Amino acid sequence: MYTKTYSYGKQCISKEDIDAVSEVLVSEWLTQGPQIEQFELELNKKFNANFSTAVSSGTSALHLVALALGWKKNDVVITSPMTFLASANCILYAGATPDFVDIDPIYYTIDINKLEDKIKYYQSKNKRVKAIVAVDFAGQPCHWYDLRMIANKYELQLVDDACHALGTIYRNNIGYAPYYADAVVLSFHPVKHVTTGEGGAILTNSEELNQKIKILRTHGITKDPALMEKNEGPWYYEMVDLGFNFRITDFQCALGISQLKKLDNFIKKRRFIAEYYNLNLINSDTFILPKELGEGKHSYHLYPLQIKFDKQCCSKNDLFERLRKKNIKLQVHYIPVHMQPYYKKLFGFKKGDLPIAEEFYSREVSIPIYPSLQEEDLYYISQCIKEAINR
Repeated sequence: MYTKTYSYGKQCISKEDIDAVSEVLVSEWLTQGPQIEQFELELNKKFNANFSTAVSSGTSALHLVALALGWKKNDVVITSPMTFLASANCILYAGATPDFVDIDPIYYTIDINKLEDKIKYYQSKNKRVKAIVAVDFAGQPCHWYDLRMIANKYELQLVDDACHALGTIYRNNIGYAPYYADAVVLSFHPVKHVTTGEGGAILTNSEELNQKIKILRTHGITKDPALMEKNEGPWYYEMVDLGFNFRITDFQCALGISQLKKLDNFIKKRRFIAEYYNLNLINSDTFILPKELGEGKHSYHLYPLQIKFDKQCCSKNDLFERLRKKNIKLQVHYIPVHMQPYYKKLFGFKKGDLPIAEEFYSREVSIPIYPSLQEEDLYYISQCIKEAINR
């Protein structure tokens, strides 16, 4: 009888991670110290970005990007419905209007063809589409070349919500995100590929955008003489914009530096787990397995398993309850954003607007995938899923 409990995701913390944090805790700095800048430099190096800003969460990173890119009232920003709420909420934070484009039925990222149709629709109404927030869902890269071509064609800003995709490879490049997107948002929540506890970052190759983000991260304050109206001395600072306290701590960044060294190994383990599931859950009458984009290399933040519940005696609720009794805690990613009561009331979205995302939601369950899972665990999880479905 298994006594372990399995969740869909879990952090992997080593003695090296603990030692790195402990070293900072007994140092002179706990926040706004050298580990933050070092972590940002390591992110730049790893992902071929010119600039990065570490912040308090992936959500605050999205918020700062929305403000720094200048989204405002009467701007329309398009994103995917199959994402965490923050990908759309950041549009509202800036005062702009969110809209959604349905997902690709094979890869679950934003549908390129439907995206261009949506842009043309707004043009026909003489409305301004300002930006696209594309989501690398579950660790699957979007069609980034095509997205960049569309953004260039219609003079749109392009943001990569890569919170699921740290370590994803596109066209043989782990640093694809800042190459194609104007800004890239990362998350270091405990269930992500590497963690700082809570935390996030923004990558960009634009010095101007990076400067705006860094000022907004700390209350809109600058000490740069070039940006101030005057300079009264070494203590002097000026608030040049309305910013926020979205800072991250030194000990969190020490953990991030340590974790980042293990990213490649973490991804290798996640891909092994995904391949195990692919081989052991291959039943086209019951399951739809996630596919990998031909020009990409999935990093499997999630393993989104679709189950054809309409052909089974087992419902999604039944499956959750049966597996809970086996100490397996599933999750669903996600309830489509346009189906949330807030968005339905504010914008009039309704069921049937985005049918691919809605059908995906009806079938999807996220099953355990994290590096510390062993092959015996994977066998147990796979068998329990099949038994629960076939009961």
